[in-house]
Amino acid sequence: MRILHTSDWHLGKTLDNINRIEEQRQFIDELCGIAENESVDLVLVAGDIFDTYNPSSAAEELFYDAVDRLNDKGRRAVVVIAGNHDNPDRLCAASPLAYKNGIVLLGYPGSDAGVFGSSPIIKAGPGWLEIKPGTSEHSAVIITLPYPSESRLEQLISADSREEKLQEAYSDKISELLHNLSDNFREDTVNLIVSHLYLRDGRTSDSERQLGGALVVDPSRLPDNAHFIALGHLHRPQRIKSAPSPTYYSGSPLAYSFSETDYSKVVYIVDAVPGREAEIKEVYLNSGKPLKQWKAKNGIMEALRWCEEGRDMNAWIDLEVYTDRALTMEEQKLLRELNPGIINIRPVVTDEKESIIGFESREGKKIEELFKDYYRYKTGMEAAEDMLESFLEIINGDQENDLDEIQPGGEADESQVS
Repeated sequence: MRILHTSDWHLGKTLDNINRIEEQRQFIDELCGIAENESVDLVLVAGDIFDTYNPSSAAEELFYDAVDRLNDKGRRAVVVIAGNHDNPDRLCAASPLAYKNGIVLLGYPGSDAGVFGSSPIIKAGPGWLEIKPGTSEHSAVIITLPYPSESRLEQLISADSREEKLQEAYSDKISELLHNLSDNFREDTVNLIVSHLYLRDGRTSDSERQLGGALVVDPSRLPDNAHFIALGHLHRPQRIKSAPSPTYYSGSPLAYSFSETDYSKVVYIVDAVPGREAEIKEVYLNSGKPLKQWKAKNGIMEALRWCEEGRDMNAWIDLEVYTDRALTMEEQKLLRELNPGIINIRPVVTDEKESIIGFESREGKKIEELFKDYYRYKTGMEAAEDMLESFLEIINGDQENDLDEIQPGGEADESQVS
């Protein structure tokens, strides 16, 4: 049986308000191509399909298109579990239609996939299922553990609120669940686990949210009789070597923060047959724009030269400019015109001669001038016109509210006088 492991699509996720749905469509195209070219029998999607509980219609359409294409009219089985970013009920809303073609959508720990007449699911119970893809001569027993938060487990993990005790109790609980479910593994099946967990030895990145120090599992407590454990949650692709069974995070398919500029994105292909160790390989992804960090230590002219040279034209860029003065709006605009991929421009002020404006120099200045002076002091850049307009709207709105509080007849309410 050939298995494809992927996770953490985060469909609908933006990068500093940059919409990346087209890059995510590229990834889905690439993923479907890999599934076809590698003759995959079973796809495991280990959670965080969406970035929010209420994904956009474009994100949901892309998800349904993805699982439909991966399923290939029932030829390939697909198992999808919810991550911490997913709304379990919303993710599974299409289950009655999906199951008929071998697409299994599971939202909560202990979910029972059930057995349907035309489905490739042979057996199922709370937290596990046995499935036989039409293209494989073997069946797979899969332990399914969608994101097991305390609320989704619907039970109190520990009455002791101390972090170390809660941590220990949570790890014990997850270990107990997985070991009990692994009793369904057999010698004549391919034995798999798919979950959305944070293992203690996993390497993180800045794009992960809601990890929670208390919800960490000791990898040594995982079952030792699985061919492969497919995990989601962490965005770096990696093997957890301290786990007793082959345990992998596939990571996110796109780089979702500038802390992810130094490593490749992958999916895993697993070849497994009953009674033998699985063979695992990485397939590198090429979809989406890379994220780059520029540090112009020689000032604005160095950054402009890089732009004129066409450096990293197909990337999203986080730019630091070392400077001894404020960057003008014209300079910022020119940088973005030369390279539209520049998202952030952050001046690093190397000259501390500028100081906070004293009281005397503030007297007589208009409020918008004071705001521009303060913004320049704090950021090293000139305030954009739309930002200044927003500031003035807020100020003017506050002044109107103050006038509304004056009583009819022109006198202020005594309760408002201080």
